Amino acid sequence: MSSSTTANLVSAFSDFATLSDAQAEARIIEARARLGQRVVLLGHHYQRENVYRHADFTGDSLKLARLAAQTDAEFILFCGVHFMAEVADILSRPEQTVILPDLAAGCSMADMADLEKVEQCWSELTDVLGTPDARITPVTYINSAADLKAFCGGHGGIVCTSTNAPAIIDWALKQREKVLFFPDQHLGRWTGYKKGIPPDQMKVWDPDLENGGLTKKEIEHARILLWNGYCSVHQMFQVEHVRSWRAQHPEGFVISHPECNLDVCLESDHVGSTEFIINTVTAAPPGTRWLVGTELNLVSRLAEQLKAQGKIVKFMAPTVCMCSTMQRIDPQHLAWTLENLANGNVVNPIRVPLHDAEPARVALSRMLETF
Repeated sequence: MSSSTTANLVSAFSDFATLSDAQAEARIIEARARLGQRVVLLGHHYQRENVYRHADFTGDSLKLARLAAQTDAEFILFCGVHFMAEVADILSRPEQTVILPDLAAGCSMADMADLEKVEQCWSELTDVLGTPDARITPVTYINSAADLKAFCGGHGGIVCTSTNAPAIIDWALKQREKVLFFPDQHLGRWTGYKKGIPPDQMKVWDPDLENGGLTKKEIEHARILLWNGYCSVHQMFQVEHVRSWRAQHPEGFVISHPECNLDVCLESDHVGSTEFIINTVTAAPPGTRWLVGTELNLVSRLAEQLKAQGKIVKFMAPTVCMCSTMQRIDPQHLAWTLENLANGNVVNPIRVPLHDAEPARVALSRMLETF
């Protein structure tokens, strides 16, 4: 895209930036009517309500990408963050175009593991272990950039989700004796704990320190090397929040996402993915009380939906915190994207380069075909 075209697009969005949410919604509805089935809208669970309501499909990132690829839609508009749109592009058909309403909608956790640092890690592991491809299986959480999925695909590795991580760890350790797990240390640690791996065999690799800040003996002894990354939202939940709430509501239940700290997961009655959290709380008996450790938009939506059943659903942290990058997808950006599309102007297309898309698809296919 030329600089002049980019400037025109930025200038065009400025007209939408001043719209009220109601005005933006009216233009979203009008543009969608013009586009018809040429476009499918995907809404991640963490998305703000005034965007989420327009989605044709809702769910987690992998579910949405797979659903969109099965449609006849020419355009896949992903109301989520950048890595999600990349997965949708990798899994979609060549004639489909994936669009992200705001290119600044990234993921701070995904950004904590970039290709340069992972390759440096692999080089340092070579110095310690010999040939890491013979001893370590790289596993990347789906919340990662396409080039890291490509790295895994090219080194006999695989992708995991928060749901299938235990099965993926089993698979990975059958391939080789160790696992390099990135970018989220907490999902990796909880998964290792569930598989019975002792804490001293799960070591955090700090990419900003030589050899990850570990001794050669620690690297040799470790079964899982956990990348020093985390989700800023789930990081804020603390075990004190759980204990304080339980003291007031001993009859209540606590449910957390595995991106939370291990001590929070251990204090919880249930631990699982966003879909698991939604399904578990929804299926619970009427009148039950829940403390939920995951993103605020999801918790608020669940609380409103289940209010009629007498269920009380509360956000775990005392301070309000949403996924700030997910919040960048607002009604104004959605209206801008759709109206441009209806006028024949594709803005913010997501195209993963072929040299990354092909090996990334290998890593994703290993997961999808095995689990």
